[in-house]
Amino acid sequence: MITQDQINTLRNTPVEAGQNIIDGIAVSSATGAALDVISPIDGTVLSTIAAGGGEDIDRAVIAARRAFDDGRWSRMAPAARGRILQRIGDAIAAEAQALAVLGVRDNGTEISMAIKAEPMSAAGTFRYYGELCDKQYGEVAPTAPGTLGMVLHAPVGVVGAIVPWNFPLMIGAWKIAPALAAGNSVVVKPSEIASLSLLRLVEICHEAGLPDGVLNVVTGTGIGAGAALGRHMDVDVLTFTGSGGVGRRLMEYAAASNLKRVYLELGGKSPLVVFDDTADLDAAAKTAVGAIFRNSGQVCIAASRIIVARNVHAEFTGRVVAYAEKMAVGDPLDLGTAAGAIASQTQMDNILSAIDLAKSEGADLRTGGTRLHADTGGFYIAPTVFDNAAQVSAVVQKEVFGPVVTVQPFDTEEEAVALANGTDYGLSAGVFTRDISRAHRMVESLRAGVVHVNTYGGADNTVPLGGVGQSGNGHDKSPHGMDKFRDLKTAWIQL
Repeated sequence: MITQDQINTLRNTPVEAGQNIIDGIAVSSATGAALDVISPIDGTVLSTIAAGGGEDIDRAVIAARRAFDDGRWSRMAPAARGRILQRIGDAIAAEAQALAVLGVRDNGTEISMAIKAEPMSAAGTFRYYGELCDKQYGEVAPTAPGTLGMVLHAPVGVVGAIVPWNFPLMIGAWKIAPALAAGNSVVVKPSEIASLSLLRLVEICHEAGLPDGVLNVVTGTGIGAGAALGRHMDVDVLTFTGSGGVGRRLMEYAAASNLKRVYLELGGKSPLVVFDDTADLDAAAKTAVGAIFRNSGQVCIAASRIIVARNVHAEFTGRVVAYAEKMAVGDPLDLGTAAGAIASQTQMDNILSAIDLAKSEGADLRTGGTRLHADTGGFYIAPTVFDNAAQVSAVVQKEVFGPVVTVQPFDTEEEAVALANGTDYGLSAGVFTRDISRAHRMVESLRAGVVHVNTYGGADNTVPLGGVGQSGNGHDKSPHGMDKFRDLKTAWIQL
């Protein structure tokens, strides 16, 4: 638990300029160029990071390949790898307060969410995969007498990981920890909007005993460092969380280079379906508000579409509006804040443009839709609720990635499913109902990688997260999170 006094002590701590970490050494970019780090809390320059590019990525990949080939990590006993990963998890937890405050200063997530969703989540992920390292087995095939068929797990080699700005520690750990657990070397490219906490994470990994070169980090823009990582001929697997547009470019880079495998988590337009037999409409409304407005809607699985039975539509919408208007939006380093800042000026402008488009397309604005606290220099938007938006409208079909939700009525279960499945995305969904048979039908019918019933969010490392459709491919978390970082190798032996 973190206190306001501890936050206040940490919030003004000077932040040293961030450098790339390649082969265990902190270095400036090859060109010496740097990028300003703008805090969304007040729009001021917080620090700088290296503006890495192709030469920096090449150095990092060479270091990672050398570390993989000489076996300093890839041929270490799985139990020994696991002990180091668990030490990393413990070290993250020990530094959780400082990491959380640093991350909030960088990306604006409210501290009450950040402390759990960032360092404590990352610590748990490293511990989970540390425990899993020596508990993964191959297979023995049912062969004819005199032969032995075995299926072995082999690390892929060098993994490139591109991590987004909304939860850099949590999502970074989802990619780094299983890749390391499988025996790979990794090159991480954080978002230029939020790199600081990931840079510290890599330092922690080395301090906990991870060999040099096994984990490297290069900061910079997507056009510079990100594209170079995607095009690199010696990266075996690329894993990415972010926008669909960037995901498409990464697939193009893979096709134009070495046909590396590319795993993409591309966000969603997740529906929350509320039936009229819901046990507690008020509790469901509170859940719906949290499911969209925490972190100001900047959450991949955010429930940005509420689909509610027509006979409770007006009541439920009124409750959602009332709770949205009560949310405290502001300084993310205040424990009383329920929703923090938008991560960047560009993101704020994009969200406000989406709100203007929704109004022009005829959606009924029930609350919000405006910038808040402009006098602070920070980036804040009021929780925004649109009612009766058309299914074909942009605000229903396109990911806003901000504090914007639509409410649509339905008359039948079949119509609810059609509305819920009526976008190109399929990452997450939610259902509120007391009917267990209906709940099972909805889980089966909804086109999503994760379906929540009578709750939303909170799934832990024991289950995978992944999407269908334009929400991407592959899975983070759970034992399945290691699958994309391993090859299957068959041994066919004549006895």
